[in-house]
Amino acid sequence: MKALKANVTSGLCRGSRIPVCDNSGAKLLYIISFRGDKGVRGRKPSGGVGDFITASVKIGDPDMRKKVVNAVIVRQKKEYKRSDGTRIKFEDNAAVVLKDEKGNPSGTLVKGPIAREIVGRWPAVAKIAKLVV
Repeated sequence: MKALKANVTSGLCRGSRIPVCDNSGAKLLYIISFRGDKGVRGRKPSGGVGDFITASVKIGDPDMRKKVVNAVIVRQKKEYKRSDGTRIKFEDNAAVVLKDEKGNPSGTLVKGPIAREIVGRWPAVAKIAKLVV
């Protein structure tokens, strides 16, 4: 996994419900954990754009519901700063469900824009995106 050049502010925490923006069959995810989170006693794990998460499918197709899936956060409402000094935020939070741990997406297309930080870190997700911001 490639390092991010942006200083991404953690906009989502464990227990957040996040909509899915691909056609994998899931509609709403409940965040269980963040991969790579070290953790400190008393601190709640959180993450932002480009983070690999483990989530439970709360709403979706009957065959997808109640399953634990891997996903990547592609948009967040919380503003974050890029290395060139610009600040960016999206109008909603969104994630893409992954098929395996290598980063291959379950769906075949992504609805809406995704962050530029996703392109370097998750190239397979960037391939199915229509718009990169």
